[in-house]
Amino acid sequence: MDNDILNTEKYFGISQGELFAKIVEIGTNLLIAVVIFLVGMRLAKFFSKMVVKILEKRDSDRGLITFMQGLVSGLVKVLTIVTVFSQVGIEMTSFIAILGAAGLAIGMAFSGTLSNLAGGVMILIFKPFKVGDYVTGSGESGTVQEIQIFHTVMTTPDNKTIIIPNGPLYNGNITNFSMQPTRRVDFTFGFGYGEDLKLAKDTILEIVNAHDKIFKDPEPFVKLGSLGDSSVNLTVRVWCNKEDYWDIFHAIHEEVYQKFDQEVEGLSIPYPQMDVHVNGNA
Repeated sequence: MDNDILNTEKYFGISQGELFAKIVEIGTNLLIAVVIFLVGMRLAKFFSKMVVKILEKRDSDRGLITFMQGLVSGLVKVLTIVTVFSQVGIEMTSFIAILGAAGLAIGMAFSGTLSNLAGGVMILIFKPFKVGDYVTGSGESGTVQEIQIFHTVMTTPDNKTIIIPNGPLYNGNITNFSMQPTRRVDFTFGFGYGEDLKLAKDTILEIVNAHDKIFKDPEPFVKLGSLGDSSVNLTVRVWCNKEDYWDIFHAIHEEVYQKFDQEVEGLSIPYPQMDVHVNGNA
């Protein structure tokens, strides 16, 4: 009976020596696989921390740092698992083919989401705008509050919250009003036909030169811009710090109105009008 139990050829088709060698081989492969797995997990943590340090030194956006940390960690872990499977003798060809087909199906199903992900990564890397900037994009304007991987959150001047997918946002035109430290403020002021052009220009120059937030260099621009239906129009351009834009925009309009309409004789702001001539023979 004992000899029958030890007869490995009868039960396994191989000799005791071959069975022992097979057990040692399997055990060795399992041990190596465990070591590979443990080392791989440590490498995933190491490389993800290294990516974080590199991006933090470059003062990268926190969203980009988190995304890249997860991406690097995930890639190293996937490679580790594939290596472990290969080490224990699991055939990976068909497994990889299944993963590829599944990845294609998922990619087609989530094409919009992947587009937004790609847009978010590009925004975080190339920084066409940052949190706090006032921008126009995808037909919306507002102050950027958050830049997430899939979407950007903006607040409008009337305190509405707008959430814009990053794919269309990055692939469209973006106007950033906050990127440059200075801005030009443009005005058009009209006065009546027959009134003194030089007086109108001098009056406006006096107003803008007296404003302490308007730059002297480049100097204010005041020129005849167009001849309208009811008025002669002056084009006025002044430069200022970006944070002073709206203060200057409103202040200059108010001061020009007061000067033209109330204080300076010989100047007025004309109302739109139309002359109608009636033919007496009609």
